[in-house]
Amino acid sequence: MSMEPRPARETDLAVLPEIERSGDAMFADLGIVFPPGPMVIETMIGKGADILVAGNPPVGFAAVRELDGAAHLEQISVRSDLVGHGIGGRLLKEVLARAAEEGAPGVSLLTFRDVPWNGPWYARHGFAVLPEERWTPGLRAHWNAEVGARLHELGPRVVMWAPSPGPDDTDRSTM
Repeated sequence: MSMEPRPARETDLAVLPEIERSGDAMFADLGIVFPPGPMVIETMIGKGADILVAGNPPVGFAAVRELDGAAHLEQISVRSDLVGHGIGGRLLKEVLARAAEEGAPGVSLLTFRDVPWNGPWYARHGFAVLPEERWTPGLRAHWNAEVGARLHELGPRVVMWAPSPGPDDTDRSTM
């Protein structure tokens, strides 16, 4: 089965919430239990997000949307029994490549700072914490929405950023 990322097809969408649910169960082992409500992917489907999947049927996905002229990774999730096989890394690499191809200055995301497969994992893939003074209005609004939804009570959160390479392959680190 090919695990190379590809755009999601209509027939892929029904299995994505279950993939996210299986990933969320891993957080429970750390004492992080998400409040009831729709899965992130359910809020992205049909709302203009670019959804990439790995596998056929999918075993992982990434949902990306435009935010203040940059790409914003809303969610990346891999079926819990396949975590650690490089699927998430392939999806993330494709997200970064597509952002660069589309001329985005980079990719932003919000994540748990200390969860090993969140902040530290993204840092190993070229992301760094974005200082608050560099947040765009959209990032600030996203942060505030998370605070309002009490997500920050579950553990320290950070905004992270990975710049796209410029035309001469130099770092375009500003938003």
